[in-house]
Amino acid sequence: MQYHATTTLHELFGDLVILRNLTPFDTRLPGLADAWREMGLDSARTPRKHEPEYARASVWFVRQARALDLSGTPVRELLFIGDTAMADGNAFRSLARAGGWPGWCFIGSEKLSQPAEFVRQADNVTLSNRWAGLGEWLASAKAAGARMDAGTAVVIDMDKTAVAARGRNAPVMDAARIEGVERTVASSLGDAYNRDLFLTAYNTLNDPVFHPFTADNQDYLAYICLVLGAGLVELDALVADVQAGRMSSFRQFIDWSDGQLGSAGDRNPVFPKKPGFSEPPAGLQAIHRDVYTLVLAGDPTPFKAFRRNEYLCTAARFGSLPVDAPVAQMLAEQVCITQEVREAALWLKARGCLLLTMSDKPDEATIPTPQLAAQGYLPIHRLSTAAVGESIAAELASL
Repeated sequence: MQYHATTTLHELFGDLVILRNLTPFDTRLPGLADAWREMGLDSARTPRKHEPEYARASVWFVRQARALDLSGTPVRELLFIGDTAMADGNAFRSLARAGGWPGWCFIGSEKLSQPAEFVRQADNVTLSNRWAGLGEWLASAKAAGARMDAGTAVVIDMDKTAVAARGRNAPVMDAARIEGVERTVASSLGDAYNRDLFLTAYNTLNDPVFHPFTADNQDYLAYICLVLGAGLVELDALVADVQAGRMSSFRQFIDWSDGQLGSAGDRNPVFPKKPGFSEPPAGLQAIHRDVYTLVLAGDPTPFKAFRRNEYLCTAARFGSLPVDAPVAQMLAEQVCITQEVREAALWLKARGCLLLTMSDKPDEATIPTPQLAAQGYLPIHRLSTAAVGESIAAELASL
C-alpha cells in the first residue's frame, strides 16, 4: 500500500457529480426539479436510491451527460463500481435494466486477512475482497464483450469507493459523520449532553436490525439520538418498543416527540407527555421544530444542522496530513482517494468512456454554505487529498 499522488475527485469526474437531491454540479445539466417530466417521473419528489424512479432519473442523466461532449453517441453499455453488495449491486441492476444496457458491476470491500477472492453473482455482479481486483475485473469484462469506449457509461459510487475505500479507509468517513452528529447534539443539549449515553444510543440503533425503524437514514438516527440524549425516553424502553412493534417507524417516533415537545402533547391522547418530564433545552425545541417541519414536507434530509456539521468534519479530514506521513496514519486519520479506483477511472476515461460519480449524501454534507464558500471552503469533490492504494497500472497496460 503506497501514497501515489495528491489529487481530487474532480480529476476523475469533473463536475459530473450527482448527490441525493439529483442535481448535478455540472450546471449544463438540469436537475430533477426542472427535468422530472423529461425523465418520465410522476412528480418532482426526490426518490431514494432503491426506488425505480431513481434508476429512471439516473439513466436520463447518463444519456444527457454523454450528449454534452459527444452529441449523437448512444450509451450502449454500463460499468458500475461500488462497495456494498446489496445497495450498489441492486442499484447497478436497476440502472442497467432501466437503460436497457448490458453491464458489469464490481463491488469492492478489502479484507486483507482473507485470501484474495472473486465471487461472481447473477447479472454480471462481481464481489472482490481486494480493491486491486479492479484490474482483473476489467480484463474479465473486456473478455466478455465490454467495449469500454465512447458508448460506455461508467458510474462510480463516491463514499467508501472512490474515497474512503471500504475495508481500508472507511472508518475515517464514519468518524466524520459521528463527530457531526455529536457536535450537533452537544450544542443543542448544552450542559445536559451525556456523551456516553449518546454513543451508546448511536451505536445501538445504527445496527441494520433497526433499519425498519430508522429507514437507514442518518438524519433520522441523529434526531432519535438527540431525543434520547434529552431524556424524553430511555434507550432500553425505546428498543423494547421497537422490537415489540409498538414503535414501528421514524414518523411515529417524531410524532411522539412532538407530543413531548410541542403544546399538542398536553391534549394528544396518542402521544401524551411523559410524566415528570421537565422543560427541554431551548436548543432541542428549536431543532425539533426545524426537523419536524421538513419531515412533514417530505424532505429525506430533515436534520440540516447535523449535515452541515458533517460537511465540516468531513472536509477537515481531506488532505489533513503531510505527503510524507506514514501510509498507515493516512488511512487511519484522513479521507483518501482509492488509488485502484483512480487508475481504473483514468484508464477508462482515456478510452473515451463517460465517467460520473453518484452519492446518496445530501448537499448539506457535501457542499459548503455560501458563508463557508466565501471563506474558501470547497465541495468535497474539489478537495485535495492523498491517493493511496496498490497500483494496477501494469495490468491495465496489458489490456
